[in-house]
Amino acid sequence: MLLHRWLKIPYTLHVTEFLSPKRPKATFILIHGIGNSAKAWEELIPLLPKNIRVIGIDLLGFGQSPVPHWAVYDAKTQARSVNATLLKLRLLQAPTIVGHSLGSLVAVELAKRYRFRIKKLILCSPPFYKQTEEKRRLLQRDAILKDLYRRAQKYPLTLESLSPLIVKLKLASKAFDVNTGNVAAYFAALESSIVNQTSMQDAAKLKLPITILYGALDPVVIGSNIRSLAKSNSNIVSKQLRTGHEIVGRYVKFVANEITETIPNKKPAQ
Repeated sequence: MLLHRWLKIPYTLHVTEFLSPKRPKATFILIHGIGNSAKAWEELIPLLPKNIRVIGIDLLGFGQSPVPHWAVYDAKTQARSVNATLLKLRLLQAPTIVGHSLGSLVAVELAKRYRFRIKKLILCSPPFYKQTEEKRRLLQRDAILKDLYRRAQKYPLTLESLSPLIVKLKLASKAFDVNTGNVAAYFAALESSIVNQTSMQDAAKLKLPITILYGALDPVVIGSNIRSLAKSNSNIVSKQLRTGHEIVGRYVKFVANEITETIPNKKPAQ
């Protein structure tokens, strides 16, 4: 704990090597959303070509990664731990980062801090919210969602007890797991990474290629924010899908297609 808490040495995180060919055409790093783990990507893997390296990472506080009770679970801390993990992996190729929800905000922070180590970002369902809350009625949804998140933080035991039901009702992926061990990390990440974020402003300044996928039926993503972001930065392409927030069902195929299109001399999945 001394190294990490007082000397600010970032943790290395748990990784899952989904695909690991000898001579990969490209490398993809998958970063899950809040309350999930790398298991959230398992439905995606069979649809991908077998000539690419695909690695899933459990963010700090989730899955099999460390859950330090004292940590600040903001995008900066997460990105530093992801970067430390990538350095340990000694990747031979600059990877494309595929992030979902919270993972997409971490991906933006990663690209902001370590630009020349990242090839491209594919952001799925990024909850981009404006930093300044405008008073005009059409732009109040940012403030409304942030207020809902803050209210949810008052009832951690309720979310913990409802976690299995949320999965059963398919409101989250099968990997969603909020329990006694990580519920504090869940709400810390919600507050520091999502409510008090600068990700939208940071993404507007990035110079690398970015593709944003978002669902027209997603209750926590504001499509107008994403469209305005794409207009402000010629490196960003946004694609609206007839899906919800979680990468399940049809959404999985869209993500698989996007990854496949990124591969040099791509071949279809076997």
